[in-house]
Amino acid sequence: MTIAAIRQKMYEYIRFADEKKVKAIYTIVADEANEINEWWEDKKLLEKIRATDADMESGVDKGISWPEAKKQLLQSY
Repeated sequence: MTIAAIRQKMYEYIRFADEKKVKAIYTIVADEANEINEWWEDKKLLEKIRATDADMESGVDKGISWPEAKKQLLQSY
């Protein structure tokens, strides 16, 4: 089963699961879920974003065009 299929199954399950089960699942993933929600406080991530931005501004990283990015995203999905 693909990761996309697993995510879809989990999404559907959680949408209709009873309150107790949703709370139990959240307890398992709460710490990580909160980290994801507070990405703007992640100093390492922000530094990486700044470095990537600087590389693109200076021309070190040429980036890719929107059509190429879209093509890659659609292929990975």
